[in-house]
Amino acid sequence: MRLVSRLGNGIAWYFLIACIAISGSPQAMQASTLMSIAGMAGLVLYKWLKKTTSRPRPYARDGHIIALTAALDEFSFPSGHTLHAVAFTTVAVAFFPLLAWILVPFTALIALSRVVLGLHYPSDVLAGASIGATLAATILLWAA
Repeated sequence: MRLVSRLGNGIAWYFLIACIAISGSPQAMQASTLMSIAGMAGLVLYKWLKKTTSRPRPYARDGHIIALTAALDEFSFPSGHTLHAVAFTTVAVAFFPLLAWILVPFTALIALSRVVLGLHYPSDVLAGASIGATLAATILLWAA
C-alpha cells in the first residue's frame, strides 16, 4: 500500500501523461493536455479545501491510529491522491477506454491505500473521488 500511495503522489500520472503525449496523435495531445489541466485545477482546488476545512488527519486525532507513511501535508480533507487519481483516470479512459482495465483498479488501490495507511478518513476519500469525477467531467464537457 505504501508503494501504491507513493505512485499516487504523481509519479505514475506524470509518466502516463508523458506516454500518451509521446504518441503525438491529435487525440493523444488533447488527452494529455486535458489531464494536465485536470491536475493543475485539482491541485488548486484541493489545497484551497484543505486550508479552508483544516480537518486533522486520523492519526493526529486518535493516538490508536498510526500513520504507516508520511503525509504530504497537515490536513486530511479531501484526499488529493484520490481526487487526482479519479480525475486523471476519467480523462484518460474517456480517450482511451482500453486503459480502464489497469487505471480503474490502480485508482481504487490508491483510494484504499489512503485509509489503510491511516492518512485519511473514508469520507476524505469519497469526497476526493467525487470532486475528481466532477472536475474531469467538467473538463471533458468544456473540451467537447
